[in-house]
Parts: sequence; C-alpha cells; structure tokens
Amino acid sequence: MAPADGKPVTSAAAGGRDARTVVGPVDGRQSEAALAIARGATRLLLAHGLVALPELVLPTGRRADLVALDDRGEIWLVEIKSSIEDFRSDQKWPEYRPFCDRLFFAVGPDFPLELIPEEAGLIVADRYGGAMLREAPFERMKPADRKAITLRAARVASARLNAIYDPEAAIEQAGVRD
Repeated sequence: MAPADGKPVTSAAAGGRDARTVVGPVDGRQSEAALAIARGATRLLLAHGLVALPELVLPTGRRADLVALDDRGEIWLVEIKSSIEDFRSDQKWPEYRPFCDRLFFAVGPDFPLELIPEEAGLIVADRYGGAMLREAPFERMKPADRKAITLRAARVASARLNAIYDPEAAIEQAGVRD
C-alpha cells in the first residue's frame, strides 16, 4: 500500500522492505507443517472469496487457527491439524462451532482423512494451495456472536496492520493484536 505521496510503505519490522513483502507473524506455537497448511488453506479461502485472519482469540479464550469472512459476513473457522498426534491430543474443536457459520479442518496431503469428523468440512492443503474435499455444513451463527467475532476480527486485523506500519506503537497495541 502506498500513502498519498505514492511511495511504498516500508517498515522497520519488514527490514525496510516494501510492506507488501512482510511475512505474517510467527509466534513459535505452530510447526512448519502447520504454517504450510495455514498458508495453503488461506490461499484456498481467498479463491473462494474469503479473507482469513490467523490466530484469533474467541470469546471463550480459545484461539482459532484461521477465521475467514466473506463479503456477506459469513464466517468460516478453520482448525489446522498437522499430524495425527495433533488431532488426537486436541479435541476442543466442538467449542468453536458457535463462533462460525461453517467449521473446517485443514490437514496436509499425507493426513489420514478418515479421522476427520463428518460434522466438519475438510480442506487438504500444502504451502502452495489447497482443495476443499468436503464442504462444511452451514449452521447460522447467533447475531450477537457474529457481531462479536466480526468486530474482534476487524480490530485485531487493524492492530496487526498498524504494528507493521508503526512498530513503535505496536507495544502499546499488544493487547488488541492478540
């Protein structure tokens, strides 16, 4: 993006590069495999007209791997599973259902697909893209939950973008970005 003077925005966080080349935040919780799946799933969502925000804290305090919104306000949540162990050790996904219209699992190409519950959609992704193998059932969110998630996503996305453009102010915004 360029300000009114037409010059590319650069950032100290981007090493002085054009801000369009900035890599998303990595906080150390995700494996390389999970990051690759997230990247491919995000590209797939974009191809379906949704924009995704990684690592959004839900009202329950749980952290959703990807929350995506379309231009009508429909909200999709994607839970990334990078291994069988990751899938078996983390069964909190039913708690995410009230906070989305559609719930998906995204897994890598070598993941045993029969493990994924039928109640959720299925995305297979690698770092270059993904494929939706099973669409998620649509269950309309409660209006109050939709408003809360949409506002939270907008505020967090804006705070993260502001942190790229003004890293010094990022410290003051830390609570909003999470």
